Amino acid sequence: MGDPLGMAITHAVASGMGGMRAAGDLVARMQIARGMRIDEAKKYVADKLNVSVRDLTDPIIMNEVRDDLGLGILHPNVRSPKCMEAKFNIARLLDIEINCVNRFKEKASL
Repeated sequence: MGDPLGMAITHAVASGMGGMRAAGDLVARMQIARGMRIDEAKKYVADKLNVSVRDLTDPIIMNEVRDDLGLGILHPNVRSPKCMEAKFNIARLLDIEINCVNRFKEKASL
């Protein structure tokens, strides 16, 4: 099976602004999904999360925001959304298409 945390660690290290510790993964998604420049993506994500652009880099604030909105956190607790549930919430909140979410919905409708 390999290291179950290998991808999560790689993603957290590679994503700007702290990855899942902050909002770097969400900003990167907007840059990729909509071709936004970084400042535009930061503003879009901050508006959707109802925080300031400056708050996006604060891991304490973002941990609370991500947990409250079900967007996944680095160290989830029992009630925190994980994996696909978090991706569904991210897709809905940011109003973007995520391939694995769409494929999951297709398979569920069979």
